[in-house]
Amino acid sequence: MYLTVKETAEFLELPESTVEKLISQKQIRTIFDGEQYLINKEQFNTHLKQMEKYKALVEEILNEPIPEDKDIKDED
Repeated sequence: MYLTVKETAEFLELPESTVEKLISQKQIRTIFDGEQYLINKEQFNTHLKQMEKYKALVEEILNEPIPEDKDIKDED
């Protein structure tokens, strides 16, 4: 499925200017149909899957309890 620059910006939750910048830097692959750039939505699947894994890892780390320090001496 192909998206316009505006649709891609909404899909990636980025400003249109950022998407246009990524296109000009060749970080997003496009097809120019004579009027506008069309972007294949499938090229983002790997990136989005990796971001979900990263978010899950960060959540797991944040939810891990802090171990007690063995060097702390109870003064009572």
